[in-house]
Amino acid sequence: MTNILVDADACPVKDEIYKVALRRMVAVTIVSNSPIRIPAHPLIDRVIVGDGFDAADDWIAGRANDRMVVITSDILLADRCLKAGAAVISPAGRPFTANSIGAAIATRAIMADLRAGGDQVNRAPPFAKADRSRFLQALDEALVRLARK
Repeated sequence: MTNILVDADACPVKDEIYKVALRRMVAVTIVSNSPIRIPAHPLIDRVIVGDGFDAADDWIAGRANDRMVVITSDILLADRCLKAGAAVISPAGRPFTANSIGAAIATRAIMADLRAGGDQVNRAPPFAKADRSRFLQALDEALVRLARK
């Protein structure tokens, strides 16, 4: 069965996920370190993991498979889920793929090194309406691909 796993603590598109999932009758699991309010619906579940370092990431990566869509902005989690066969989408609507994840990891490492050296590094632009629209399209496309399997 297809499932959507959401790295939910800082996810700005939870409402959009619920709408698409309910329209397509796909189960959603919201994974967070603290309680997050979710709609009361049998297809929507919530898992609260401990507050240990990467606890939510470990829970998601341990369950990711080729019948799942994972929603995360965490590049290292995206890499782990891709290796498990899952489709992975950022909240901004950018699908992570086997071809793109290497460059994303390298960029992340360079930015971390620059910040550690005291450089002022521009952060990602604020979440925009276009990001929300791109996300809805990417999620819908991923669910259509999984339904065809």
